[in-house]
Amino acid sequence: MKNTIATIAAVITLLFTANTIQANSVKTEKTTNEIAESTQLQAVYDAYFTVKDALIKSDAKLTSAKAKDLLTAITAVKMDKLKSNEHTVWMKVVKKLSADAKSISATTDLKKQRETFKSLSKSTYDLIKVSSPDQPVYKQYCPMADADWLSKEKAVKNPYYGSSMLTCGNVVETIK
Repeated sequence: MKNTIATIAAVITLLFTANTIQANSVKTEKTTNEIAESTQLQAVYDAYFTVKDALIKSDAKLTSAKAKDLLTAITAVKMDKLKSNEHTVWMKVVKKLSADAKSISATTDLKKQRETFKSLSKSTYDLIKVSSPDQPVYKQYCPMADADWLSKEKAVKNPYYGSSMLTCGNVVETIK
């Protein structure tokens, strides 16, 4: 009798443990999918910011290298993992994003890189506007270059002129 009760108790404990493990597994799977969705475009945004930072330093070779990283991030995006609204915009901008990243990576002419960065920034803005960035993103504008760019910092650091006019510009929008 004692063995039967002990066996029943062991089976109940085993079933409870199995159900708990299964429930945690489902939660982990959902969390992993949510992370995959958010990191799909976050990698593109992060790579964009490194291109911007290289332009701020007026380092054409670094800008070229970071644009190659951006191109890698763009090609790694799995469209089926994007949310519907992100997918729609992605389909509109992916060719231009890729072409701009390729163009910036193919040259060490800082003037050409900065000119192409204008278009790259517009496509990135269109995309980030429909997604939910991990942190606020600031759309900034330089009247001298008549161009926008995106930044994770509110303080203006101008990628179009680097140190010659580092703080030229202002925040025109905060994207959350």
